[in-house]
Amino acid sequence: TNKQTNKTNALEEMAASKSILIITGDFTEDYEIMVPYQALLMLGYNVSVVCPGKKAGEKIATAIHDFEGDQTFTEKRGHNFVLNATFSEIAADKFDGLLLPGGRAPEYLRLDAKVLEIIRAFVAANKPVGAICHGTQLLTAAGVAKGRKLTAYFAVEPEVTMAGGEFQKLGAEEAFVDGNIVTGVAWPGHPQWLAKFIALLGAKIQL
Repeated sequence: TNKQTNKTNALEEMAASKSILIITGDFTEDYEIMVPYQALLMLGYNVSVVCPGKKAGEKIATAIHDFEGDQTFTEKRGHNFVLNATFSEIAADKFDGLLLPGGRAPEYLRLDAKVLEIIRAFVAANKPVGAICHGTQLLTAAGVAKGRKLTAYFAVEPEVTMAGGEFQKLGAEEAFVDGNIVTGVAWPGHPQWLAKFIALLGAKIQL
């Protein structure tokens, strides 16, 4: 109907004026980069995906983390993902929101001083920040977890606690908001995590 079309156009126009930065790297979790990237594009946001040391057009490898009844996740090779922006050229003040996918990548990305500087800039500016699964490791490394209520993959709990945060024990399909930061447990929680993230951006979807 015309009413529904008008609502869709209004959402797309608002989203198109906002830019989202995704910082990721080799062996990030497949779903956790693919799904947010495509979902945000579908809503009309401008999305830039970067990796330290790589340029637009270069690829990162991804890993598939699954939950198959073992004591921890299993890992398999995922798709390649083509970056659409160059890390060395980005500036935090050019973006309205930041996403930090999980997987293997956060473990080494937290060693990059510029990555941590960017995260601190977003938090200091009270811009929406979303981290999921092991992505929360980047929040703890950046020193922005102190006094915040955060969730993540359960094995990240000690890091959150040592960083001065209050770990939220949630189900895999859940996400938690504390101020401008929304964190999720793992990719089964994408619907909640992304819905809460775009709400922080000021978006409202009506069917």
